[in-house]
Amino acid sequence: MWARLRDMPPATPASAKTLDEKLRRLLSDPTCSEFILADAKDADMAFGLAAPGLRAGGTATDGPFRTLPEFRDQIREIVAQGLVDIMLMSASTSEQLALDEGLFASSSVTPAVRMNDTTDIWLASGAGTYSRQPALPFSTTTVAQAQHGHLLPSRIGRPTVDLGLFSITLNGDAHLDRAMLEAYRSFRLEAESAGFRHFLEVFLPNALADGGAAAPLGVGRFLADHVVRALAGVPRAGRPIFLKIPYLGPAVTSQLASYDPSLIVGILGGAAGTTFDAFSLVEESKRHGARVALFGRKINAAEHQLAFVRHLRAVADGTLAADEAVRAYHGELTREGLRPHRSLDDDLTATR
Repeated sequence: MWARLRDMPPATPASAKTLDEKLRRLLSDPTCSEFILADAKDADMAFGLAAPGLRAGGTATDGPFRTLPEFRDQIREIVAQGLVDIMLMSASTSEQLALDEGLFASSSVTPAVRMNDTTDIWLASGAGTYSRQPALPFSTTTVAQAQHGHLLPSRIGRPTVDLGLFSITLNGDAHLDRAMLEAYRSFRLEAESAGFRHFLEVFLPNALADGGAAAPLGVGRFLADHVVRALAGVPRAGRPIFLKIPYLGPAVTSQLASYDPSLIVGILGGAAGTTFDAFSLVEESKRHGARVALFGRKINAAEHQLAFVRHLRAVADGTLAADEAVRAYHGELTREGLRPHRSLDDDLTATR
């Protein structure tokens, strides 16, 4: 643990990142109350035209949808707000905002790039069966392209972008899972040689072998065991700075979070759901050891993204309970003259 603290890059006063400071505190004291929030604005790697989200009154199938420039404007606003610790983007969006515009140069928010796009997130319309076929590894971008916008670095000094997300999906098929882990190994070696940090996303199995028999103790234990096993052979220089996984319930999440104090557990958001779904997921997962939440659709589908993030931060920091935050959020929507997607009673309902 202490060696990992030494290996962390120092934060400079001009561009101090809350992520780095929170990681230091969590590695020094895993029981501390720090909580890392990330906005996952990488949906263009999965959903096609629908990625930026619906315009008011639109439908999921026909739209109308927001445009990519509008999507990027929302990223600019959330970065300026400064309440999330990480902004996750596609390589093309990161090139525009982080490299060309220098959006993160004086921000406390850390930019990150989705580094691969396995076939189970190929969710464009007309490709609906991909998500039900066993996941296959694939990466559109490279570490150098994420850092510099092209293969041959031209910028001197520490890259603007030094953090990426790599995702894997394991299904209990030895040949397919080996290919997935080989792809992760290749990425780790490339990243380590470039001084590029990463966090590891592990999805639930999307097509379990043998009709589910590959996970006799349940998919939560299947995922947690595979994470522990896969990282056991990874030396410190190649390890992820934290995990991004589905919330596995109180028992397995607690066991995984306490197994190795140097491995920080984070949870992903999944479908948009109700506002209470989002806030209570942070509240409950933190209670059982998670210290990171990465929400994409939950933030992007909100009536007022800045207000949603503000109340999400309050829950993450323990200043508001989940139900209190939902009520306060609806109060802000009313003051802003915005019509909520649901009534307050419906939005206080758990659907996950």
